[in-house]
Amino acid sequence: MPPDYYFCKNSRRLKKLSILFLVAVIGISSCTTNGLFEKNVAIPNHAWDSRFQPTIQFDISDTTSLYRIYIVLRHTDAYRFKNLWLNIGVQPPGDSIYVNRRNLLLASDEKGWLGKGMDDIFEHRLLLNEKPAPFRKKGTYTFTLKQLMREDPLENMMNAGIRIEKVTE
Repeated sequence: MPPDYYFCKNSRRLKKLSILFLVAVIGISSCTTNGLFEKNVAIPNHAWDSRFQPTIQFDISDTTSLYRIYIVLRHTDAYRFKNLWLNIGVQPPGDSIYVNRRNLLLASDEKGWLGKGMDDIFEHRLLLNEKPAPFRKKGTYTFTLKQLMREDPLENMMNAGIRIEKVTE
């Protein structure tokens, strides 16, 4: 066989290997996560009594980065409301607590549940801050979640938590 045949065959093989390597590199790099912290607290007996206030603590050491803050909620399909009223308490290190009252939308008439579902369990990640923001102080931050719904205990709520994501854009 002429020498050009081996050259073309090796060249095609090299191209295939190069493309495969490039796809692998892109795949591996796209799997990196920017999630910094997530903690969920189980609601006892799936009935959230207003006296039960999940408390979540986490440490921040990077005050130069921006962060997105989410409330994470899990409930069953039997949850009877389209929303959830919460008092969200935030206590920065060495500071007093401040409370933010929020009405979190969980469902709409057009779409049904807005979170992701599997069988009869739905999870919502609800963004709290419209624009990413820095944490101004290093140290331990404490979040406290209190449900404010008229139904007490609030049936069919499974978990409540916080997710903090560092913005890497």
